[in-house]
Amino acid sequence: MNLSPHQSKLIMPAMLVLLVSLACVSLLVGDVNLSIRQILYGLYDHTSPSAMIVWNMRIPRLLTALLIGGALSMAGVVMQSFFRNSLANPGLLGVSSGSAAGAVIAIACGWSAISLWFLPAAALVGAFAATLGVLILAKRGASTERLLLAGVALNALLGAFTSYVLSQRIGLYEKNAQILFWLLGGLEDRSWEHVFIALPIVVTAIFLLPISRSMDLMSLGWNEAQSLGVDVRSIRRRMIILSTLLTAFSTAVVGAIGFVGLIVPHGLRLIVGPEHKRLLPLSFIAGAIFVITCDIIGRLAGGIQLGIITSLIGAPFFLYLLRKLP
Repeated sequence: MNLSPHQSKLIMPAMLVLLVSLACVSLLVGDVNLSIRQILYGLYDHTSPSAMIVWNMRIPRLLTALLIGGALSMAGVVMQSFFRNSLANPGLLGVSSGSAAGAVIAIACGWSAISLWFLPAAALVGAFAATLGVLILAKRGASTERLLLAGVALNALLGAFTSYVLSQRIGLYEKNAQILFWLLGGLEDRSWEHVFIALPIVVTAIFLLPISRSMDLMSLGWNEAQSLGVDVRSIRRRMIILSTLLTAFSTAVVGAIGFVGLIVPHGLRLIVGPEHKRLLPLSFIAGAIFVITCDIIGRLAGGIQLGIITSLIGAPFFLYLLRKLP
């Protein structure tokens, strides 16, 4: 269901209006519901009772949701283009599993208690180690099929490692609770430090825009793109690196969040078409909208974690897409 040219011009401003509206709602709801008047006082008067809630809790949580939603959605666009499959997602190369394994090691060894920065740092190291492992297993210049199989194998291996750590009960009860909380994915207790950790997402997203035309040509096939002057090997390498960065920073900040990088890019392709010059920036906004919406639903439902809400919405949508496949 592609939009007409006139409708296509309206989708960006419409999505921005929706994003701003949801951001306002996100500031209003929570364990302590605030009125619009309290929000305004909190924003402009730092001595008001609501200022601490607005500035130290709601705004960092909102900005984190915006950044990780946009990052996971853009990473999904890249992976779907790389594999030439609209059902591909950012976790196919083991990035999410690698981040999870890195975070599990940091928590189990007690490093996360030393500093707030140890946990995301370990998750980032795990993500890049997993991606490097997939590339080594698949061998240099490997086909997408070999990369995909290597990713599946590494995901299974890292999942087994995480399960093993969780199964160790001696002295790890509190740590296991923290690991489970992190693996479910959530925005609880996100602070300005987490926003700063996620800020490289913006730079990474900007670096994707110049290769949008090359991604369009590669959708025709690598041989065809090569004949049209695209340096396929270089573009493939940049796509893997940038998608890994987007997924790694997101997972490092909020834990494992599923389905955002699958259903948002897929839905946008059906609406605005496959042109990456439009698809990439729109996917960032749409991903932010989706994650903020899921976070609001989770808070209104009594504090259900973000990863559970995205799975409850994304899994039925994925099954619906499978039924539509020939």
